[in-house]
Amino acid sequence: MKKIYHLATCSTCQKILNIWKPGKDFVLQDIKTEKMTAKQVDEMIKLAGSAEILFSRRSMKYAAMGLKDKALTEKDYRQLIIDEYTFLRRPVMIVGKKIFIGNAPANVKEAKAFLDSQK
Repeated sequence: MKKIYHLATCSTCQKILNIWKPGKDFVLQDIKTEKMTAKQVDEMIKLAGSAEILFSRRSMKYAAMGLKDKALTEKDYRQLIIDEYTFLRRPVMIVGKKIFIGNAPANVKEAKAFLDSQK
């Protein structure tokens, strides 16, 4: 499977997609208009190793919901990502058993190199 979870209204996601230039064999899912299923989130967690790795503390709702003052569990992170798309650190690219999470420059570069090696 080749899939990218992104936010179409996010300029950073769009910039990264332009860098990656995913082929037509990729499925792009705009997580705002096409809600992620629990099964999809569970698949990402399995590949990433934990739900916390996928969780974005930059979401405006993180502070608004007082989450910074709570001790969140893996179960909490999972449910928050399922319930609110803004809690997913994005973009997330999955190629087979490989996952790339977030917009850190090193991650974007690693994902690009990986894609180029697949051509």
